[in-house]
Amino acid sequence: MVFQDFDKISERRRLEREQKFKKRVTIAVITLFVLLVIIAAGIFVIVSDNTKNSTKQEKKAPQTQESAKQVAHIQRVIKSVCNATTYKETCLSSLKKEVKKNPSAAHPKEILKLAIEATNDEIEKVLDKASSFKFKTPREKAAFDDCIELIENAKQELNDSISHARVDVRKLTKNEPELNNWLSAVMSYQQTCIDGFPEGKLKSDMEKTFKAAKELTSNSLAMVSALTSLLQSFQISKSNRRLLAKEPNSSSMDKDGLPRWISHEDRRMLKGAARADAGKPKPNAVVAKDGSGDFKTIAAALAAMPAKYEGRYVIYVKAGVYDETVTVTKKMVNVTIFGDGSQKTIVTGSKNYADGVQTFRTATFVALGEGFMAQAIGFRNTAGPQKHQAVAVRVQADRTIFLNCRFEGYQDTLYVQAHRQYYRSCVVVGTIDFIFGDASAILQNCLILVRKPVENQQNIVTAQGRIDPHETTGIVLQNCRIEPHKDLVPAKAKVKSYLGRPWKEYSRTIIMESTIEDLIHPDGWLPWEGDKGLKTLYYAEFNNKGPGSKTKARVKWQGYHVISKEEAKKYTVQPFLQGDWITDMGAPVHFGLY
Repeated sequence: MVFQDFDKISERRRLEREQKFKKRVTIAVITLFVLLVIIAAGIFVIVSDNTKNSTKQEKKAPQTQESAKQVAHIQRVIKSVCNATTYKETCLSSLKKEVKKNPSAAHPKEILKLAIEATNDEIEKVLDKASSFKFKTPREKAAFDDCIELIENAKQELNDSISHARVDVRKLTKNEPELNNWLSAVMSYQQTCIDGFPEGKLKSDMEKTFKAAKELTSNSLAMVSALTSLLQSFQISKSNRRLLAKEPNSSSMDKDGLPRWISHEDRRMLKGAARADAGKPKPNAVVAKDGSGDFKTIAAALAAMPAKYEGRYVIYVKAGVYDETVTVTKKMVNVTIFGDGSQKTIVTGSKNYADGVQTFRTATFVALGEGFMAQAIGFRNTAGPQKHQAVAVRVQADRTIFLNCRFEGYQDTLYVQAHRQYYRSCVVVGTIDFIFGDASAILQNCLILVRKPVENQQNIVTAQGRIDPHETTGIVLQNCRIEPHKDLVPAKAKVKSYLGRPWKEYSRTIIMESTIEDLIHPDGWLPWEGDKGLKTLYYAEFNNKGPGSKTKARVKWQGYHVISKEEAKKYTVQPFLQGDWITDMGAPVHFGLY
């Protein structure tokens, strides 16, 4: 009985063990199944993500490759263009910074535009930095006030440059002279600002403040030439470039040979000027001291000019001596002022440096508005030789013409400050640096009269202010006469007189086809200070005559040249001033050499 019970218990235990085993197997199978499902799902997700990423990469790959190629191409263009600049490291860092700032705008065609924008950004910073300086004297504060005006002019002309800076074959070739003109003026404005400060720490600080801006402007100028040369590699012939630059078209001229874009008023005036018997053009305003005109002063006539006048605004100034300071502002474009003769209609003043006025502000007459023309008027500064710098006329306006005018002063008579200027059949009278500045200026058929200075002073006709080798500026005297004023004649053997001296490192002056009388020292040219600029200046003479024209005893400086006919042609009206605008304004002009 006992053994029978034991067997029953053993059987029951066996069955229980089997059930437990089956249960474990079932759980294990279910668990394994769940794990397999999870793993499969995971694999699906991973594969799916990889597939999506792979698809995205396939879509992006061509763009990335294309972008990499574009960046590499831009970097090559930047490097190539910067190699042509004077300040290569500044060029590379500024352009890379601009490209990084706006990669979507980075394109080889935009390189020049980016360079000029970098210059504009730096100019913006200059005033902020300079505003923190402490000005201890009225002269320092006056110099800073001049800077504000000059920097505004620089910003305006940089913006003009930016709008013309896209590197398109046709556009760049056409706009190259304008870009060179504007950027050279920007260089001049910056240096004029610095020059206004007295020697000392403040002036040195201003020089440092402008350092980056001047380097960037120089680089922009260099890039204009470099990119133009690059375009030449695409086999654009010189003749095609001239056609692109001028884009002549027979339909652009009317039956009278005048451009069709000229307004009716300008057309009437120019056609009248072309006929000797036509008389004077009808003026918009008449100035007369005796009250017989519309105004008694020139300043009042200019102030009454309509703000948005279209065409050429003509002011006739009757004979008389007008003691006033006159400014043709930048907003007063295409103004003509004519008088009854350069020794009958005279504008006079006496502001001067010795009395505490900045040289920049001493001018009796200032021309800022583009397309200004003066005819048959005299301009004087009567401060005298003891008062040092005393300007009769300061000219900043682009495309400026002076015909049959007279400029009288002593030191710094005629300030050719900036842009393109043409003087025809004028008289310029002075002593020290009396034709000076950093414009592209040609004086043609002019009489240059050197007068008697104070004791122990020397006479210097020109002091050109080019500060950078890439500037397209310079002073050219062509077919002029350089002779002593009547007050110097008795003393000319005692007073040394020279053709010029280098106001700045890259000073450029050319005297050609002119008559030079015996007042000029055999050296011809005078150093400014030590050897400053003697290797980097460009002084040239060509085909001059008269006793003072002999070049055998001239200075032996590296920068002095007696040039060939081919070289002289570069400084004639058309290549140097792009002078079609002179004939468009109705002025007589001689193109080429005589």
